[in-house]
Amino acid sequence: MTIGVFFGSRNPEHDISIITGELIISELKKLGHAVMPVYIDKKGQWYIDESLGSLKLFTQNQLEKAAAHKRCYLDLEVSNGRLVFKKKGLAGKEIAIDLAFPALHGQNGEDGTMQGLFEIFNIPYVGCDVPSSAIAMDKVLTKLMYRAYGIPTTEFVSFTGAEWEGGREAIIKTAEKKIGWSMIVKPARLGSSIGIAKAKNKKELETAIEVALKYDDKAIVEKAVENLADITVAVMGHSKPVASLIQEAVIEKDLFTYEEKYLEEGGAQLGNAQKKIVIPARLDAKHTDEIRALAVDIFKKFGCSGIARVDFLYDVAAKQYYANEINPLPGTLYHHLWKAGGVEIGDLLERLIAAAGERHEEKARLMHTFDSDILKFANSVKLKIDKQQK
Repeated sequence: MTIGVFFGSRNPEHDISIITGELIISELKKLGHAVMPVYIDKKGQWYIDESLGSLKLFTQNQLEKAAAHKRCYLDLEVSNGRLVFKKKGLAGKEIAIDLAFPALHGQNGEDGTMQGLFEIFNIPYVGCDVPSSAIAMDKVLTKLMYRAYGIPTTEFVSFTGAEWEGGREAIIKTAEKKIGWSMIVKPARLGSSIGIAKAKNKKELETAIEVALKYDDKAIVEKAVENLADITVAVMGHSKPVASLIQEAVIEKDLFTYEEKYLEEGGAQLGNAQKKIVIPARLDAKHTDEIRALAVDIFKKFGCSGIARVDFLYDVAAKQYYANEINPLPGTLYHHLWKAGGVEIGDLLERLIAAAGERHEEKARLMHTFDSDILKFANSVKLKIDKQQK
């Protein structure tokens, strides 16, 4: 079995996806799996080659020099139950992938688009499926689902770029009345704290919304939680998902920024900046159990599979927690948090592959065709319509 690891793609989280992809490729090889890297560049061009499993190719700007013979295309005619790629050129090599392992973050990869491709060609794949990925990636849909299920979440308003341009004053007044100062502004379908800002007055709010709408055509404005502890739980599995320990991010600013997540001291989200994270989180036993159980419940209710990360906002003074975002493919699989609970990355990867197989077997038992006599009557129906039109 050849596992294809997909990474990159056209979105602002492209570089983070490379890090996740290269980690997965390296660890799968250590486990003895046959691995084929599939890289999608920022222009949407596809490349496939074993040499793409080297981080140096990307960190030392060597890709462009070696890219020409790695370009590929998907052979639609023979891809069924597997993905068959062919390298460009007269004697292009054929490469087949039996299981897909997406390491894609954000738009055009983590939002259900790539998962739809896997579904069309009936190939097993790791992680959340099309609807759960699409809903989890959309912060507005996520919060609407929370409300529908009675899950505590912060107050919010949302709007499109067109609605903002046609009625910004009305949106600001609604936000002031419904939420009150201060507010958190985010692009609706983006992660890694890109395009996010805190607004404490009208001018800051307008600026933050303009920035958010540069990254997405829909924005969300949420009530800011004061005395904040940023709480995270990873969940893994399929029919019987389990929760990790709880991680607490030590926030020194108004927000857990991109720099804190990925750059400062090696990156808290990558498990390197030990001063930025506390595992397990500094919560009492009651809230620890409640939050871990709720994370698993959210995972199930949203139809997630494989792995996801559920974030919570915790008001330390009020001792109140709010379900926040769901990440359907957490950066580097949040392997550092699983490791803290005794699950090494090799075991994590094997469990994710097993979950992908379990889901694929479940879907194989479903009926995907329906026999009917409707086409026998199609000509007579068409004749009647033609006579009526005349």
